[in-house]
Amino acid sequence: MKGKVNESKHTVLILGASGFLGGAIYKELCSYFRTFGTFNRNNSALEKNKHFFQYNFEEDDIYEILDIVKPTIIVSALRGDFSKQVLLHQHLAEYVLQNKIKLLFLSSANVFDAYSKFPSYEFDKTYSTSIFGHFKIKIENLLLRLPKKHVVIIRLPMVFGAQSPRIQEILNLIKAKEPVEIFPNLIMNVTNDFKVTQQIHYIINRNKSGIFHLGSQDLVHHDDFIKDIVASYHLKEKPIFKLVYTTNDERYLAVLPKFNKLPKHLQLESDDILTELKL
Repeated sequence: MKGKVNESKHTVLILGASGFLGGAIYKELCSYFRTFGTFNRNNSALEKNKHFFQYNFEEDDIYEILDIVKPTIIVSALRGDFSKQVLLHQHLAEYVLQNKIKLLFLSSANVFDAYSKFPSYEFDKTYSTSIFGHFKIKIENLLLRLPKKHVVIIRLPMVFGAQSPRIQEILNLIKAKEPVEIFPNLIMNVTNDFKVTQQIHYIINRNKSGIFHLGSQDLVHHDDFIKDIVASYHLKEKPIFKLVYTTNDERYLAVLPKFNKLPKHLQLESDDILTELKL
């Protein structure tokens, strides 16, 4: 494992540490805490790393890994079958309660996707019309029944970053001369892996709990922001944009903080994401 391991009271287990966001969180935390992660598909590099465990949550039992690692903090950054994830989080909730540890769950702005007139804040009632949003709400509600000090729910807007699947998909579509879908009526906030991992590090370090909305302070239109991202790459290929109107009115899908605000240096604006992509 790269980076010097400092003595720390925390042992962190990241579920989904081979994914884009889980991997970024692992890299941020591994120099400061005893940090372990799980990966799903065969990966020879990770198999040799004694801090990683192969784990398929759709088939494997989590308790074996929990017994070995004995985490004081679990970060859930998994993707995959929704119903199996709900079952896993029921087991995690029991473990958290029994062992008095903390669980950080990466949720989504989609828990509010049925509301379209306003941005959403931490204690607004969740309501979703999408399968994805409904699934996230189910896990949130499960975890909110635990004592508050043991749970952190992190609601994220769209996450960008040079290696993010979202940007890789856009670049691949342009290369293949396929249209990139943009939503002119969608107003959102955004973030990137670089800032999210710093924010999670702070939340762990300061022993925070509760619900956090970790998006940019400002709002952007989806079509403008995607066009700005594409322009920042100075591509030779001319992009083809396909305008998608899901509604005639402007629709909000933004998670803004009102109560659990982080320090100024951990906040970001949408322009910060574009600046980082240009570096």
